[in-house]
Amino acid sequence: MPDYAKSAALYERAKKVMPGGCSRNTILRKPHPVYARRGHGCIVTDIEGVDRIDFANNVASLIHGHAHPVIVEGVKRQLDDGSAFTVGTEIEVAYAEQMVARNPGFEMLRFVNSGTEAVMSCLKAARAFTSRPKIAKVEGSYHGLYDYAEVSQTARPENWGNDDAPRSVPVAHGTPQSALDDVVIIPFNDPDRAIAILDRHKDTVAGVLLDLLPHRIGMVPASEAFVQALRTWTQDNGALLIFDEVITFRTSFSGAQQAYTVTPDLTAMGKMIGGGFPVGALAGRADVLDVMNPLNGPARFPHYGTFSANPITMTAGSIAMSLFDEAAVQRLNALGDKTRAGLAEAIRVADVPACVTGKGSMFRIHLKAAAPRSYRDAYVQPDEQRRIAALLDHFFDNCLILVETCSGFLSTPMSQPEIDHLCQTTLDGLRKIKPLM
Repeated sequence: MPDYAKSAALYERAKKVMPGGCSRNTILRKPHPVYARRGHGCIVTDIEGVDRIDFANNVASLIHGHAHPVIVEGVKRQLDDGSAFTVGTEIEVAYAEQMVARNPGFEMLRFVNSGTEAVMSCLKAARAFTSRPKIAKVEGSYHGLYDYAEVSQTARPENWGNDDAPRSVPVAHGTPQSALDDVVIIPFNDPDRAIAILDRHKDTVAGVLLDLLPHRIGMVPASEAFVQALRTWTQDNGALLIFDEVITFRTSFSGAQQAYTVTPDLTAMGKMIGGGFPVGALAGRADVLDVMNPLNGPARFPHYGTFSANPITMTAGSIAMSLFDEAAVQRLNALGDKTRAGLAEAIRVADVPACVTGKGSMFRIHLKAAAPRSYRDAYVQPDEQRRIAALLDHFFDNCLILVETCSGFLSTPMSQPEIDHLCQTTLDGLRKIKPLM
């Protein structure tokens, strides 16, 4: 392996102009980040010339891997015609039609610039529609950087409170107490406790926010009973049900919600629907999204965005989603099944207390004997975090890129050889860290 002198020198430059030497903490690793030179298909080549199989895919945003030739050509053509305008473009309309046609619950849709912005807009729309202040969300679930969406995503045993009354715990120092007071925390996949908590706030909750396969909680699917209980409660109490499908839309043609009998009022999307460019979208009931409509007097939720629906993102996203048709979804999900089965076999052979979770084209390796059922089950103690860090270093040293939680997201350029390499490297890595377990 190289000595990474180029990356080390670049990081020294970066630390002089950016806090922590970066614009997103995701890239940080000890002793310094490694910097990409190019990506093609499922391979990333760093500035030292090392090739790695990319199972992170920019945290699930690259469903077709890097530099897909059809997307690249489409974007090049659009660049020749301009990158952003203060007037509309036809591709925005065409892509909105394409996405609305993909899910029967999408009556209307608006584009934004990130998953964080999509979730934020859903919450603001819910407040505008219901004239209520509070948002309910699952403990530990990640929904971006908005003050209300991020509450309790990093709660710890010493501050998360009672099982029957989880505390609203801030992430960022200086989060206003008023924001914490307006977020109701419920446990994952525990319908009875969740409904009992919600009942205490039934007249003030505008919306219940839910990720159906929450990455930070353990990448375990929400149960039908849990989702149905939240749907019934929101309908009975005048609140909205909001699904965060920023990551999970990849799991089915119409999103993860396709596997449930429930239709949400609003859905937030992002990541893969941008074709490799910054994107977000919120879709759902026409009457709810009408709070953003300025044509019938002042909008209840005025909404703007300089780069929302820019033609570069719209072009890339439309091509990416056209390529991710029913057949592509099924093929990638089948590869995901093989991946999780291969990882489970590696765990069995290594004979260590570990397990694998996930669905569709997503997986997560846990260094726990049993799959977590809630955020409190999934919580990673310091000793476990050290083992995870050692395993992640092993993957990286063996030319694999995973997300820092030991999670991965497949891309369409992948096939069985990449999965075989992942599973063999996992077996070797588990044997290597077994003395630490």
